Amino acid sequence: MPPDRVVTQRDGYLVVRSPGNPAHYWGNLLIFGSPPVEGDSARWEQLFDDEFGDEPRVRHRTFAWDRTNGDFGRAREEFVAKNGYDLDESIGLVARPEQLHHHERESRDVVVRPLDPAPGADAELWEAVVELQVAGRDEAHDEAGYRVFVGESLAARRVGFESRPGAWYVAIDPSSGDVAASCGIVVTDGRGRFQAVDTALTHRRRGICSRLIVDAAEHSVAVHGTERFVIVADAGYHALGLYESLGFERAEHVVGVCRWPRDHA
Repeated sequence: MPPDRVVTQRDGYLVVRSPGNPAHYWGNLLIFGSPPVEGDSARWEQLFDDEFGDEPRVRHRTFAWDRTNGDFGRAREEFVAKNGYDLDESIGLVARPEQLHHHERESRDVVVRPLDPAPGADAELWEAVVELQVAGRDEAHDEAGYRVFVGESLAARRVGFESRPGAWYVAIDPSSGDVAASCGIVVTDGRGRFQAVDTALTHRRRGICSRLIVDAAEHSVAVHGTERFVIVADAGYHALGLYESLGFERAEHVVGVCRWPRDHA
């Protein structure tokens, strides 16, 4: 969730807003107590329009439900088949510092370090992180719009890191100086939540991501006293197996749906 999120309790659902980044699909959404049943698509969409209709920059609709057991309910029938939503199925994994370990095939070449969040500091590296995320986007996202979204998201993170525990990390290829991979860790009450783990297309399958994750976690423990880590992976994505190989264990299976304009990030 973005650092400026605002959560409001309604009768039967939560409204999550991110005023600083209204184009963030999973930062502006409705969360219900139960998965959808027959007929919920029209009702939920109306509630979403009632809540976000006064913000023209919110051009998507996103819904989630407060269940961690992978209960789809009627999501496929009501939202995917009927209205063209994307189904988001993710696995939440957790690990304590002593559970994490370096992978035997991790890269020994890259240099992992946190970025300085102060205004003007590490400017080229912060911009490289933006470009890394833009390059790895879903091709259906407009490049220019997505660059704005990522820039605003990272800018908000930088402000947060100046006053709150956490950091953004990069793995730098020493031969070229390029940012080969990056991720953030936001620490709240001893819990470190990984953000946007990305590896450059040209640097994948070299053990860079596994090195980055463990080095970042070790730094977070040493500097911020992090006691537990959380990381999320798409249910069908190869990163799930990678995270488990580093010591993370599955804890939650979460489902949601999102529909976004294909001409805009």
